[in-house]
Amino acid sequence: MTKQSDNTPQDPAVFPDNFLWGSATSSFQIEGATATDGRGESIWDRFCTKDGAIADKSDGKIACDHYHRYKDDVALLSELGLQAYRFSIAWPRVFPDGRGAINTKGLDFYDRLVDELLAANIAPFATLYHWDLPQTLEDKNGWVNRDTAYSFVDYTAAVLARLGDRVTSWATLNEPFVSASLGYRTGEHAPGRKSLPDSCAAAHHLLLAHGMAMPVIRDLAPQAEAGIVLNFTPAFAYSDDEADQQACDVVNGFENRWYAEPIAGKGYPAETAEALGWEQKEIQAGDLETIAAPIDYLGVNYYTRQTIRGNQQKAPQTLPLTDMGWEIYPQGIREILTTLHERHNFKKYYITENGAAMPDKADEHNFVDDQDRIDYLHNHLQQVSQTINQGVPVAGYFAWSMFDNFEWAFGYEKRFGIVRVNYETQERTPKASALWYREVAKSGVVTRHNDSSA
Repeated sequence: MTKQSDNTPQDPAVFPDNFLWGSATSSFQIEGATATDGRGESIWDRFCTKDGAIADKSDGKIACDHYHRYKDDVALLSELGLQAYRFSIAWPRVFPDGRGAINTKGLDFYDRLVDELLAANIAPFATLYHWDLPQTLEDKNGWVNRDTAYSFVDYTAAVLARLGDRVTSWATLNEPFVSASLGYRTGEHAPGRKSLPDSCAAAHHLLLAHGMAMPVIRDLAPQAEAGIVLNFTPAFAYSDDEADQQACDVVNGFENRWYAEPIAGKGYPAETAEALGWEQKEIQAGDLETIAAPIDYLGVNYYTRQTIRGNQQKAPQTLPLTDMGWEIYPQGIREILTTLHERHNFKKYYITENGAAMPDKADEHNFVDDQDRIDYLHNHLQQVSQTINQGVPVAGYFAWSMFDNFEWAFGYEKRFGIVRVNYETQERTPKASALWYREVAKSGVVTRHNDSSA
């Protein structure tokens, strides 16, 4: 195994006074109401109907019923002392057909949500795209079709015209790697396609959509900050063997550099494009300049690491695992942030997702004493604190997720929430991790042994 850093920060960790504490969700995972007030079909609505696509054969028709319960959910955010809430807007609610006629009732919902957040003194962090593409656009080849990027610009303009006066932090896309790779290469996510060339085309058009949307956000919300959210899963070679090292380089290039480098103005990693056999025929004149539009912040999603072998065999996992089977590797969040800053020097970073699915056991009161999740959050936040102390401008942290929710291809089998949701009654119950996190948000101090009992 190649050597990794083992620099454990001290407890407690004290964060700057202006550090922002929040939590995050996404539209399809919590809203429900998929056929309400004119919302159109998304690729995830369609994907949920395919045999074997969702582990528990569930769907997002009800989810957490946030569409009807948003006021109570915002009140809970406030009760937990959170200063910011990251949510996504469902494209099919705004444009049921992907583009064309605006569904004002869909925008009305987000209007109400934003006003509710502001009334509670919670900063709304809006993401324009968190994977729920209108099915009508997928019927026209989805993100493989360059025209989808232009449709995204129209969608961005409609949302910003309605909400740009009040939302002061925007993300164009959430995790385009997942959209392109799991959606178009492995078929694990909607729309369930399996084509490497399609995946490369989708990746480029997603980034093009981001780049073209940035000046629209600047124009319609000049007071707002705008950026993009990328996920990072650092890869380590299983050994010093050349095959392991080469395979690891390809994975790192495809998963951890493919999106950040074009955004930073450096184009796609050439050696990775060559290894993938991507002909780059989708790139038109000016595309890379468009993609490299300046951003105010980079959102960083981090959960785990991966170990790579060159012989296609799965490398053994050597660290404790979450309920997703993901290794718990807290120092990875610091390694990713410091590497990004050394290479690209982005203005600012938010940790836009970090959290863990754990094998929660609820008592008779629906309470979950999730000390394992507290350990996960505590250890990662210690690493974030050390990163700030090393000079990386990390401005905020959003725990994933605020609520247990529809966990994509796993359905409702995996629970990431700091708040338990009883899916039969829709009752929300803060877990021990939520009470612990409330004290963190209140004090700006991260220690494993704060009083989370009250």
